[in-house]
This record gives sequence, structure tokens and C-alpha cells, in this order.
Amino acid sequence: MSEELKKKILESVVQYYKEAHKRIFVPGTTSVGYAGRVYDEKEMVAAVNSVLDFYLTLGDKGKQLEAELAKFVGIQHAALVNSGSSANLVAVASLVSPETQNHMKKGDEVITVAASFPTTVNAILHNSLKPVFLDVDISTYNMDCSLLEESLSDKTKAIMVAHTMGNPFDLDRVTSFAKKHGLFLIEDSCDALGSKYNGKMVGSFGDVATFSFYPAHQMTMGEGGAVITNSSRLSKTVKSLRDWGRDCWCDPGKSNTCGKRFGWQLGSLPLGYDHKYIYTNLGYNLKPLEVQAAIGLEQLKKMPAFIEARKKNFSLLYNALKDYENFIILPKTTEKSDPCWFGFLITVRPDAGFSRKDIVDFLEKNKIETRMLFAGNILRQPAYKDIDHRVVGELTNTDLIMNNTFFVGVYPGIDDQRMNYMIEKFREFFKSVKSTS
Repeated sequence: MSEELKKKILESVVQYYKEAHKRIFVPGTTSVGYAGRVYDEKEMVAAVNSVLDFYLTLGDKGKQLEAELAKFVGIQHAALVNSGSSANLVAVASLVSPETQNHMKKGDEVITVAASFPTTVNAILHNSLKPVFLDVDISTYNMDCSLLEESLSDKTKAIMVAHTMGNPFDLDRVTSFAKKHGLFLIEDSCDALGSKYNGKMVGSFGDVATFSFYPAHQMTMGEGGAVITNSSRLSKTVKSLRDWGRDCWCDPGKSNTCGKRFGWQLGSLPLGYDHKYIYTNLGYNLKPLEVQAAIGLEQLKKMPAFIEARKKNFSLLYNALKDYENFIILPKTTEKSDPCWFGFLITVRPDAGFSRKDIVDFLEKNKIETRMLFAGNILRQPAYKDIDHRVVGELTNTDLIMNNTFFVGVYPGIDDQRMNYMIEKFREFFKSVKSTS
């Protein structure tokens, strides 16, 4: 009886999706988003089915998604967390943990960039480490690798940098530099799931890497993220940090997986203290819910189509705007890269005759959403004015980005009708600029 009732409920969910989740585009009235959820009845059925089972905390669906995500990226281990920001926090903390060989310590330095999303830098700061900021290239928007040797000190222990907008940074130079100097490499791949460098998925190059599954990203669980690694030792530490810092690796609701739950002696605890309550890391509780993993499994199946749609939209927009390169700087794909683009970055040239505000105001007025390149120059943000840090060289391009750069969407929800409208409005803007110049 209950299975028959569940079947009827799920059939109703499909019908509800078809009636309530139609996407009708009215040019000039409906917004063309910079990003957003792309889904169908499968995600909704998976979510409702999971809720009906009412296994709330991370369970079998979570383990399945971790395994399938690891396979998709081409690495050994994945751990789901509740956000990409948490993924960054846990990734850095795993390299600070005493469980990790040659682990980082308070005051050690991590090379990164100032044209950044806050939680890349926050993960460094919250682990009592010191960020060392480098400038970026203005067309790829990735780290200026010519500054790497100059950035090195006897306190440098790691590099943590994002693949900006899904465009991989120069992994040949960065991995070679890290190996030469014995540095950890943390790949912030939160904007880059599905991007490739030299034929390999990003996230598979570093000691540890991160993804975000926020609705703006390449796939979504609503809120969610993942930490991935090829190291079994690091994977255990990552999951410990995610799961309160405990030493026990039992799944929720399980006991005595190790076979000696009351046979451990760690720290100065008495022999036989319950292993489920022994803590070897200063951890958190950063797990997502099982219903999110159910949604994520359906999203991951769609990734090949999502990747192709993002590439197609990027190409259409690039080809439409290349006639205006005397006004704007277009994004450049890093050599050896095959990006799954998060967005389409545009930098207004200083001598363009108009400002970023001018073009952004025009696009927003016409219901085309825009966003800045995250924090711009993060050192100019109020929260970061007193942080302990170093800067290598001048942050010239970073400041240019702060003042002149924005991005628009290329996500799969932008169909041909929406893309054609966006291109039409860009052309309208540049035509007005030419007529007044």
C-alpha cells in the first residue's frame, strides 16, 4: 500500500513540475540570469523520494555521489560538505592537521591571488596562515606565474589558487613550482567542475581540491560542496574534520566498523574509551543532507550536457563581441585548457570612452544580470584591511579588474532565445557608443 502511494506521489511530482516550472522568456521583461539552477522533474522526484524515506543525514545517496564524483573527476576520494566555502576551510585544515606529514603551522605562508573570492582567502586566514598575494593576467584572470619565484620565502608552505571562472590556471608551471619547493597545492575548483587541463579534469592535480554546488555553479545541490584527493591519508583527515574531528570513521547510525570500538587508547584517554567519541582533529559538522545528495546524483548525470551548453554559449558570445575589442578585453583560454566556463568576463578598456558602470547599467536596465569578479582586489575590502599578509609586486591588473571588469552568464539556462537577446543588447550598446564617439 505504501509503495503504491509513493508511486502516486512521485507521478504527481512529475505533473507538478510540468505545470509549475515552465520557463517562459519575454524579452526585456524576463531576466537573463548570470547563473542559476538548471533541472527537470528528475531532481524533484529524487528529492521528494528521499524526503519520503526520511533518512535525513548523509547516507547511502551521499556515499554514492562521493564515489561517482570521484570517478567523474578521475581521483580516488571525495567527501561531500555543505558548501564550497566549507570545502576550502576543510581542505586547508587537512594540511594543518598534525595527522598530515610536514603539516603547515601557524604563521606559515600560502601563495594566492588578490583577485579572489573571499572564502579562498578566508580558509587561509581561519587556519592561522598568512596569505601572500600575487597579481593576475588580465585576459585569463589567473595568477601571474612569473611572480612565483619572487614570492617564495622560508615560511612558504602551500599554493592555494582558483581556476578563475572555470578557466584553469597554468597547472604546468604551478605544479612544477610546488614540486620543486616541496609545497602543498590546493586547487580551488569551485567554479570549474568539468574543466580540463592537458586532457585531465581540474581538481586532479593538487594534493587536495574543492568544488562548490551552489546554484550558480556547474551543478547544484542547493547548498553543497566537496573536497577531493588522491591520498587515502588526507581523505581520512578531511572526513574527520567534516565530522566533528572524530577519529572514528563509522557512517552515521553505524557502530564498530573498526571491530575494536572499545579497544582504542589515544591521547591520555583511558584504554577502551568509546572510539565514536575520540577526537583527533579540531573539527566541525559540515555535512550536507541526504536529500541534497539525491539531487546531486541527478545533476551529475547532466554534467556532459551542461559542459557542452556552457562552451556553446561562451563561443556564441565571444564571436559576437570580438568586433568590439577596441572597447573591451575579452577572456582568453589558458593554453592547454578546455574550460567549462562559469561566466563570461569582460574588462572595459581604460580608453574605451565609457565606464563599466555605463555598460552594466545598460545591461541591467535591459534585464541582463551582471556580476563583478567577486571581491575585485580583496585587500581593498573592509573585512581585510588589518589582515597579516604579504604582497609580491604591484597589484595593477587586480585594481583594473576591481574598477573595470564584470561578467555575464553562459550557464545552460541561457537558451538560444536568451542568448540572441543578450547579443542584440550588447550590439545596441556598442552602436550607441560608436555614434557618440
